[in-house]
Amino acid sequence: MKTSVSYATSSALIQLLTLLMSTGRMAAADVPSAMPEVDKKIAASLPAWLELYKTCHANPELSSHEKQSAARLADLFRDAGYEVTENIGGYGVVGVMKNGDGPTVLIRGDMDALPVTEETGLPFASKVEVELGDGSHVGVMHACGHDMHQTVLAATAQTLAATKDKWHGTVLLVAQPAEEIGQGARLMIDDGLFKRFPVPDKCIALHVSHELATGTIGYTSGWVWANVDSVDITVHGKGGHGAYPHASIDPIVTACQIVSALQTIVSRRVNPLDQAVVTVGSIHAGTKHNIIPATAMMQITVRTFTDEVRKEVLDAIKRISINTARAMGCPKDPDVVVLDKDFTPAAYNDPDLTAHAVNLFEKLIGKDNVLQRPPSMGGEDFGLFAKTAGVPGFMFVLGVVDEARFEASKKPDGEALPTVHSSKFRTEPEPTIRTGVRCMTGLALSLLNEK
Repeated sequence: MKTSVSYATSSALIQLLTLLMSTGRMAAADVPSAMPEVDKKIAASLPAWLELYKTCHANPELSSHEKQSAARLADLFRDAGYEVTENIGGYGVVGVMKNGDGPTVLIRGDMDALPVTEETGLPFASKVEVELGDGSHVGVMHACGHDMHQTVLAATAQTLAATKDKWHGTVLLVAQPAEEIGQGARLMIDDGLFKRFPVPDKCIALHVSHELATGTIGYTSGWVWANVDSVDITVHGKGGHGAYPHASIDPIVTACQIVSALQTIVSRRVNPLDQAVVTVGSIHAGTKHNIIPATAMMQITVRTFTDEVRKEVLDAIKRISINTARAMGCPKDPDVVVLDKDFTPAAYNDPDLTAHAVNLFEKLIGKDNVLQRPPSMGGEDFGLFAKTAGVPGFMFVLGVVDEARFEASKKPDGEALPTVHSSKFRTEPEPTIRTGVRCMTGLALSLLNEK
């Protein structure tokens, strides 16, 4: 049966209802009294922050190799008066500023870049290359905006330090490594983040968005980023000559049967009101036209939100793979391995904290510039901080696209905007920094001044 309401529309309605039905435990956000000082700080420091952004952009480092990025942020935190600890969970950096009694607010920014050769044409474009295991080379760039995340984190740290007379509590800065491989948050937590440093009362962060113009931000209440699981499957067949298939058990055909059967998980096993994705990203098997191989290997990405749906999907993948292989006469069951170390947990935006932030942002940058967004099946390990600490968390998205380019892209003949992880992804730094620092600092101030 067709419906006149699209998925995106219905999802947005659900998110709006979640926001409206929040319990209201947090008071409506007043504009912090320090905002005039914040604006003066932004105006005075913007040239330096622009140079910081360009330095971060031109010097990207891959996941778990963020040595220079971490040292740069550690120095900036230290110069602003924070107590700094380095090498937490790899190259993670923690900055703590205690300013009397009050709440503890964790502010996170990630540092790692991607193995992508930059094609933006920017004068400060990355020229960094790394050698891969096979001897080939690939460029490295900040194709997911972590250069901006670092800049806003450092700028927010400096601005909060400059307005210490306007807030009370503890600021916990977290410069996180290895977000792109979904491991950095877990590594920092396993290294004692919440045992060695103050446990936060709230966790906040931002992420750039290629779908929003500068001067705007987006928000989602409730589930915002998905669980991400990686599954490896090895199908065991019986190799032989391609001219005599009856004398073999073809693992390629079996793998194809499994791929088709896996499509029924979302359509027939998962509640239609829940959300899930099962994508087979690769199949590798065989060496020659006329040889039936002995094995076929598959790689799968799985996206879910809740623990219950995650279990249902992962169990179904194993069940379908094993029983399909048995039906095809395979000599032994396939190996179905869920890569636990690669797991990225879903991120949940606390509805009350979200409502508080939205109320504040509308006052800071105007209601028309605060845009509701549907949840994403992308992964972001920021949610693990709030989940582990057992406290509310909130991540908003920050528009980075020049307004003229953004408007032109919406025309029928307009050029599509490069997405994150694209070699041509770029941000418009000055207005993005202004909006990011203003909103992040304003939100931190409002949370630090809670009674």
